Amino acid sequence: MSQATRFDAIVIGAGAAGLMCAMSAGRRGRSVLLIDHAEKAGKKILISGGGRCNFTNLHTAPDRFVSANRHFAISALKRYTQHDFIALVRRHGIAYHEKKLGQLFCDDSARDIVGMLLRECDEAGVRLALETPVTRIARDGLFRVETSRGPFESESLVIATGGLSIPKMGATGFGYRIAEQFGLKVLPTRAGLVPFTFAEADPRNFKDLAGVSCEASVRCGGTAFDEAILFTHRGISGPAILQISSYWRDGDTVEIDMLPGLDAAEHLKRLAAERPKAEVKTVLSEVLPRRLAHRVTPAGLDGRPAGQVREREWSGLAEDLRHWRITPAGTEGYRTAEVTLGGVDTSELSSKTLEARRVPGLFFIGEVVDVTGWLGGYNFQWAWSSGYCAGQFA
Repeated sequence: MSQATRFDAIVIGAGAAGLMCAMSAGRRGRSVLLIDHAEKAGKKILISGGGRCNFTNLHTAPDRFVSANRHFAISALKRYTQHDFIALVRRHGIAYHEKKLGQLFCDDSARDIVGMLLRECDEAGVRLALETPVTRIARDGLFRVETSRGPFESESLVIATGGLSIPKMGATGFGYRIAEQFGLKVLPTRAGLVPFTFAEADPRNFKDLAGVSCEASVRCGGTAFDEAILFTHRGISGPAILQISSYWRDGDTVEIDMLPGLDAAEHLKRLAAERPKAEVKTVLSEVLPRRLAHRVTPAGLDGRPAGQVREREWSGLAEDLRHWRITPAGTEGYRTAEVTLGGVDTSELSSKTLEARRVPGLFFIGEVVDVTGWLGGYNFQWAWSSGYCAGQFA
């Protein structure tokens, strides 16, 4: 067996969580090796937010995360907050702005965030090994990591390899396999923050509405989001749909309110009174995009002047628009999903350190763990928070 180079900590995965963990551990004087099979660090950071990186959210709070244990993220989120990361961004002179709903984006480029993290790692003495696939991991007192560049050993091993979303970016199930290798429970995974699809033969598919968007309130079970929806050639997307997808299970019905915030029946009757000779679909076009208004106009009302529609018919139409129910055939899957739900069971980890309870020195952070944030910078904040906490102990 060849002689292994020794480090205090090895971090596998040079994404958001891995970079944060490596720099945090390095600042403590730990010798750190950061490994990734990709040719560059922070690849998912670089494509996020349309290339401007929605790096955190001002409204980060534990209730904005999905997990089998909704309390697990509390400790990490409190110990390294969105304000801590914002302070780091400011210290590096990176200009940013709030877009909406507390979402913070770089003014220029996501490269600014990756550059900041790499500088921090460099100043902390972190050794970075890119294009370095890991072929085997073993433990005999120390962790031994076999790679294409030879073997390395460490007291602590941090798995920050992410989930299964966006496989074209190099996503794999590596982190889950390592967890299982060491006897940790891994919860079933599924695509999150992902568009819904409808069967080709389903008469409710919306191919004819592709490109149409509107504001809506979307509900599944006891959870609802008020944001835009977007019709696509394969189904329905948009921020509100991506959000609710994390709460949806196969077979669930999703309810969409197309006229959120309105007393829909009264509003439609008032519009009809103002334009009694206009067709119903024309009246609806004042509150909905024209193509959508034409699509949702009932056959019995199509072509009728608004002034000839009875009050109970307006009330029925309003009820349909406020409680439009759809049952998706599925989702676009990991190909377009922004995150992976499920993963390493939080019951296996310390909420304070992210260390495996039964395997001292082994840590799991970021997306590989069963903690998934809402759309809008929350998943990056989980990466920063969990990475920082592990870095204080690895």
